[in-house]
Amino acid sequence: MTDTPTPAVGQIWQDNDPRAYGRRLLIVELDATHAVVELHQPRRPTSSAKPGRRTRIRLDRFRPTSTGYRYVATAP
Repeated sequence: MTDTPTPAVGQIWQDNDPRAYGRRLLIVELDATHAVVELHQPRRPTSSAKPGRRTRIRLDRFRPTSTGYRYVATAP
């Protein structure tokens, strides 16, 4: 089993929520308690969310649970 890395700028994470299946987020900023992320890939082509949209997510949600996020890769 692969360990989940500590969130860092430049990483891509995927939403585990089945309602947002396939949605990927790029971490662009970090502070002590939150990550600022950009929508890297919308959950589906018909989604109204635009790539590049930013939001803040608590760092403790970056873990592979049903309501969290799973690490995918480091952005090129």
